[in-house]
Amino acid sequence: MMAQCVSRVQLSVTCRRLLDRDVGSKSDPLCVLLLDAGGRWAELDRTERIKNCQDPEFSKKLLVDYYFEKVQKLRFGVYDIDNKSAELSDDDFLGGMECTLGQIVSSSVFTRPLELKEGKPAGKGTITITAEEIKDTRVVNLEIQARNLDKKVQCSDHDSDGSHDLIGVFETNLAQLQKAVDGCPVEFECIHPEKKQKKKSYKNSGIISIKSCKIETDYSFLDYVMGGCQINFTVGIDFTGSNGDPNSPDSLHYISPDGINEYLIAIWSVGSVVQDYDTDRLFPAFGFGAQVPPSWQVSHEFALNFNPDNPYCQGIQGIVDAYRQILPQIRLYGPTNFSPIINHVARFAAHSAQQRTASQYFVLLIITDGEITDLDQTRQAIVNASKLPMSIIIVGVGEADFKAMEFLDGDNGVLKSLTGEPAARDIVQFVPFRQFRNAPREALSQVVLAEVPKQLVSYYKLQGWPPVKLPEIKKM
Repeated sequence: MMAQCVSRVQLSVTCRRLLDRDVGSKSDPLCVLLLDAGGRWAELDRTERIKNCQDPEFSKKLLVDYYFEKVQKLRFGVYDIDNKSAELSDDDFLGGMECTLGQIVSSSVFTRPLELKEGKPAGKGTITITAEEIKDTRVVNLEIQARNLDKKVQCSDHDSDGSHDLIGVFETNLAQLQKAVDGCPVEFECIHPEKKQKKKSYKNSGIISIKSCKIETDYSFLDYVMGGCQINFTVGIDFTGSNGDPNSPDSLHYISPDGINEYLIAIWSVGSVVQDYDTDRLFPAFGFGAQVPPSWQVSHEFALNFNPDNPYCQGIQGIVDAYRQILPQIRLYGPTNFSPIINHVARFAAHSAQQRTASQYFVLLIITDGEITDLDQTRQAIVNASKLPMSIIIVGVGEADFKAMEFLDGDNGVLKSLTGEPAARDIVQFVPFRQFRNAPREALSQVVLAEVPKQLVSYYKLQGWPPVKLPEIKKM
């Protein structure tokens, strides 16, 4: 599956206190943007050159396509340009910086020190990047009424053979339409051109009345993210006995000599993308289906770091480290219950929703090896969660039959609870890992995260909540 471009963004670049490489004058800086294209750096765009300036504010914006579900590694390089050649190899390097596009768009202002080499600062120079989505977020909503339309013409919304009948046309512009307000409509005659030519007595084929014309803002995923919405990432890991003894090479929890298994790959794949949208990078991680010390009772909601009061791990590496450390300390057991962890995250999402702002969204990744045991309770938990700022990703590892997971996905119809209550929106995405074993590692994240942007937007639209920080609205 190819990644879907969510939008295009333009990046504004400002530098401060650049190195001075010229004798008798100041440097003439230019900034170049490169993208990591499968292990090699490819130039995307570059700014103009500014003469004799150590604090440049480049006017040319750098353009880049934005994909939420991909880690887009960027490199910014600043050079002192003293010739007319487009090549940079013969120009002085003033400093550079690497980051991801996700880090930039999730920050209102992204500032980093410039480096001459990795870990070696370029004097006291800094680079600041700000992002802006290239699009017009406005939509025009019209309330239209017609009267005395030509009775001889049969109108229909759709003719399968394409033989649609013309009633008539009229021309206008937005300025005229905006004169329509509630209680004071703007009217236009609907004219059929052929009838007007043939009949001198012809006046019109009816009247179109524009009752109201409102320009509203249609906010995008980037509007919410760049407006301050944090995406909170939580992981739930299946430690049921069907995974097999972690010490056995046949176990799904067995860590191979190269340090990976399917659980770890799924955590890295999804987490490496989502982590850029959470400023503190503290992620709660839980296990379920295991007997946990010291009482050895089965738990379906235990902190991966064994600290129930503070289940947060520092970054994706923190989740990986906690997972590795806990494997020898627990006993895999059962059954496979999802609802406790879903309800756990839902409680935080519900608390956030009470603030009535688009400031927090929650993504839960569940990695499991088998059939779900508490299907009815999980259906209810998902239906409840569909009313909250929350999405659920389920990755199935191993060779089990995942029909129940596909049912929860809801792609073949609206998921309903046992009592028949439908989900308010589709929030579950399920994929079996086996489909991606021979694919590039980023392929998994591209599939499982592809739905998150529209799920986030659909929730906030349903609530009628704008971004915390509103984007600048361009004038018509």
